Amino acid sequence: MQCNGWPVGVCSWSLRSDVDGVAAAMRRLEIDHVNLALKPAFREGGDAYLTAVGRQAWTITATTIGFFQEDYSSLASIRATGGIVPDQQWPENCQMVVRAAEITAQWGVGYLTMHAGFLESDEAAKAGKIRDRLRRLADAVGGQGLMLLLETGQETAACLRALLEELNHPALGVNFDQANMILYGKGDPVEAVRMLGPWIKHVHIKDAIRAARQGDWGVEMPWGEGEVGAEAFLRALREVGFAGSLAIEREAGDNRLGDIQLAAERLQKAGRTVQPGGNS
Repeated sequence: MQCNGWPVGVCSWSLRSDVDGVAAAMRRLEIDHVNLALKPAFREGGDAYLTAVGRQAWTITATTIGFFQEDYSSLASIRATGGIVPDQQWPENCQMVVRAAEITAQWGVGYLTMHAGFLESDEAAKAGKIRDRLRRLADAVGGQGLMLLLETGQETAACLRALLEELNHPALGVNFDQANMILYGKGDPVEAVRMLGPWIKHVHIKDAIRAARQGDWGVEMPWGEGEVGAEAFLRALREVGFAGSLAIEREAGDNRLGDIQLAAERLQKAGRTVQPGGNS
């Protein structure tokens, strides 16, 4: 399945199932590309999970690592617990990323993605610590021949671009999630594509509407039914020369499989109609 020549896949965690269930859903969706969650590999039964994945004939577009201390129950809780920012969990999380890179390289996949956490800080010491941690992880991931992709949303595009320019690391890039920018209240995702274009290597397909009150979560929506502006977003990707894969993500709602199918159908239709720099 493709859209504008980009392979279309699905985020495995969106299907809320074990490997066999993910495989069955992907057959039903007629999708054979997957953005694969690696967090299950670090739970009890992790070896069995990796073995089961290894039996699949999937094309893995990227792997994704999450951290066990993360609490997404509110914006305040994820700000405090997200990514590589918390000091107490840093040693364990660093080891997880290094091991995830080893697994990803063994499968011949080029990208490992993660949320680094809230990167914006007015405190020089805290900002410097985050930069040092990212540089260390990028060195480790790059040593495996991979790129570490930072997922958008928990900071503005301008903040992330400034960080990437400062680090200037060949193993750092962006996994672009346009809905996260709306959910977190971090700006216009179409403009963000233009600002981050050179670093965007992988894209999540997700939609959302903004929160009515600042400091609250936005609301995730099926693709094409939120405020992203699906056609404008896809057109911007073409204009910046994006050459990676699209992975449909759905983390809300009671009909995830149906919403993912709808997103796939809309992407296929958009691939026939959206033209860069003009109207569809």
